[in-house]
Amino acid sequence: MNTYNVDVIQKVKVVYSVVASLRTAVNETLRHENVKPPVAISLLLTDDDQLQQLNKQYRGMNEPTDVLSFSPEQPVIGDQGVPYLGDIAISIPMARRQAAQGGHPLKDELLLLAVHGTLHLLGFDHEEPEQKKVMWWTQNSILAQLGAGITSPE
Repeated sequence: MNTYNVDVIQKVKVVYSVVASLRTAVNETLRHENVKPPVAISLLLTDDDQLQQLNKQYRGMNEPTDVLSFSPEQPVIGDQGVPYLGDIAISIPMARRQAAQGGHPLKDELLLLAVHGTLHLLGFDHEEPEQKKVMWWTQNSILAQLGAGITSPE
């Protein structure tokens, strides 16, 4: 099998074209970082309550957030029988608010969050200034390839 398997679970529904774009964003991120297929990732599109619950359970922060990534050692969605990179959970309501605040389409915000979550699964981080610089540059490169009208926040 020479493909990436991106399983999208929709607790909060978005239009099919956006789901397809999110799969493309994850695939493009994996290709950009030279990840050899086959690998699998689960992408959960959900609400603020579930992100808050996951954030509290896994990070000790009792507040909603936009995106969380979970390594294969702590999968919260599932495994699909091929090398498994992990899970990404995105809050659709949070993404809607951030898109409105940023003045860009929801689809672009979701592309940013999918790329961001995938990069975390690949070991990227943004806690330190140098790490953040590398991660933001990589995100922006991938978002440009996807034709997104958004860049990483400063």
